[in-house]
Amino acid sequence: MKSRHAALLSAALLVVAGTASAQKLTPGLWENAVTMKSGDAKRNEQMAKAQAMMASLPADQRKMMEDMMAKNGVALGAKPNSVRVCITPEMASRHEVPQKEGSKCTHKTLQQSGNKVKYSFNCEGNPPTTGEGEYTLAADSKSYTGVNIVNTTVQGKPERMEMTVTGTFVAADCGALKPVK
Repeated sequence: MKSRHAALLSAALLVVAGTASAQKLTPGLWENAVTMKSGDAKRNEQMAKAQAMMASLPADQRKMMEDMMAKNGVALGAKPNSVRVCITPEMASRHEVPQKEGSKCTHKTLQQSGNKVKYSFNCEGNPPTTGEGEYTLAADSKSYTGVNIVNTTVQGKPERMEMTVTGTFVAADCGALKPVK
């Protein structure tokens, strides 16, 4: 379940790059929060249980998980369902956001008007994932909001999820968090 959430988060973060055609994200530490809602009530219940389990981890287990994530350039955020990532000046200049290492996702901008972008995306893998959405990058390039519709397969059945994503610039210095390799 955790790897599915990571893959969906990677897909969601990938498309933020499309919003930056006219503007670009501010380099530094970002916190990205994702809220997922499935058309399957049972799946929503499972996601809620997984989130509660993460929140109730003993300190030593949580530290172990945080250390493992940090090695991959991701830290747990201060908010529920959020992660922190480091965006380098080079990533920002290429309109790039961190992705899960090895992710094979592409996006296509369908329409852009000012700071709003409509896009579609396609991620290879098992299972393949497709979707579409819209993002709005704030005028100061230090926050964004968006909604994705994600189509995937879970346990052999097609599933459609709605993901609400927000990103907030935290600081110019990423501290000990290294960018995704």
